[in-house]
Amino acid sequence: MTDVQDKVVTTEKPSVVATLFRFQSVFGLIAVFVAAIIFSPRKNGEILFVSADNLANVVRAVSEIGIIAVGMTFVILIGGIDLSVGAVLGLAAVGSAVLMVENDWGFLPSVVLVLAIGLVFGALQGVATAMIGIQSFIVTLAGLQIARGLARIWSGGQGVAIAYGDGPKEAPTSFALLGERTFGGLVPIPVIIFAVVAIAAVVFLRVSAFSRHLYAVGGNEKAARLSGVPVVRVKIAVFAICGLLASLAGIVHAVQLNQGSPNDGIGYELDAIAAVVIGGTSLAGGRGSVAGTVAGALLLGVLNNILALNNIDSNIQLLIKGLVIVAAAALQRLRPTS
Repeated sequence: MTDVQDKVVTTEKPSVVATLFRFQSVFGLIAVFVAAIIFSPRKNGEILFVSADNLANVVRAVSEIGIIAVGMTFVILIGGIDLSVGAVLGLAAVGSAVLMVENDWGFLPSVVLVLAIGLVFGALQGVATAMIGIQSFIVTLAGLQIARGLARIWSGGQGVAIAYGDGPKEAPTSFALLGERTFGGLVPIPVIIFAVVAIAAVVFLRVSAFSRHLYAVGGNEKAARLSGVPVVRVKIAVFAICGLLASLAGIVHAVQLNQGSPNDGIGYELDAIAAVVIGGTSLAGGRGSVAGTVAGALLLGVLNNILALNNIDSNIQLLIKGLVIVAAAALQRLRPTS
């Protein structure tokens, strides 16, 4: 079982084919992982891909996209889309840098304000979609431009470097801890943040009444409204969650790169959508899981890493990733409806 939609009571056991489709992202991740081991370069007899440092780099690189993809899963489950998440990440990264470096704000107030900005930004997009009736594609496309413009205004159109210390124009050293590693230097803290977000989302979709409303809206919005589901509130809440997580990813991004730039996060929305699609969530809404999205994000991370280790041309990398996304979408079309 992955999430709420898999809890439908049935008298028949799922077929092997249905099981394969249901866990397509997991099987895909295993296949890509095995292929990565086989085709990994060797150094002194050691498989570079499976080295502890490289695997830590894989999951660290995935953490930002993974956090965004969790929020994107919520939006896509209701049949929506959010194209603004990359720009919101950039806005959050800029906000983190400017508040702590240029305005001498403390760590906690800065993080709280940046998260609140993402939450409110997402909620406003939800209002435009749910109450005004504008399609989410249009609303969030406009939101992308607005967030990017705000980031440029806030930063003066340039990146803001983050230096750490107790003096003026320096960020608190406590902020730097978010980019460190723990458990003997093996596990990057951004990975722990991603894991906590993903686990919380999985549990939330399993046990909360809100999750049943979410799947109902995505499955059939009209029927959900007639059944008494608060469709408007669900949509606003979902976009608010997505904005909040995009801001969280922006904070992680800023601490990992030691800067906040208005150009940060360009194209991240596409990677997040790709992770959700590869994870088996239907773009039509009503079917999918956060667990699948996590597997999809990891699959993309492993693929990016092994291609880079083999010095594959960046243009070929884009081609391969595009083919993987198309294959995942094609599998959704072939997936049994029962």
